[in-house]
Amino acid sequence: QVQLMESRGGLVEAGGSLRLSCGASGSTSAINTMGWYRQVASKTREMVAAITAGGYTHYGDSVKGRFTISRDNGKNMVWLQMASLKPEDSAGYYCVAWRLGSTWLSPPDYWGLGTQVTVSS
Repeated sequence: QVQLMESRGGLVEAGGSLRLSCGASGSTSAINTMGWYRQVASKTREMVAAITAGGYTHYGDSVKGRFTISRDNGKNMVWLQMASLKPEDSAGYYCVAWRLGSTWLSPPDYWGLGTQVTVSS
């Protein structure tokens, strides 16, 4: 099993920046791609960004050019740097991971508990 733990989110003003981090523990050798999803209450979860162990990245259309995902394989850490934040970015953000052989085109295999990010207008 793999456990994912996000850093605490927070409240930020529109136009501001915030960085989330996530640490993986457990059977980390079983995972390849890591990433972030977000969800606004009662709405469908949306993929925000993903990054493979080799550093190949993918972003959701709504965050391209504003968010940057990075990772440190040795530390089993992934970060999400969020800039030019908008009120519509307010959501619960979840760290996710996919098993070896899976891609971000499929639902993640592992989920963190999530952390709330609120952007005030």
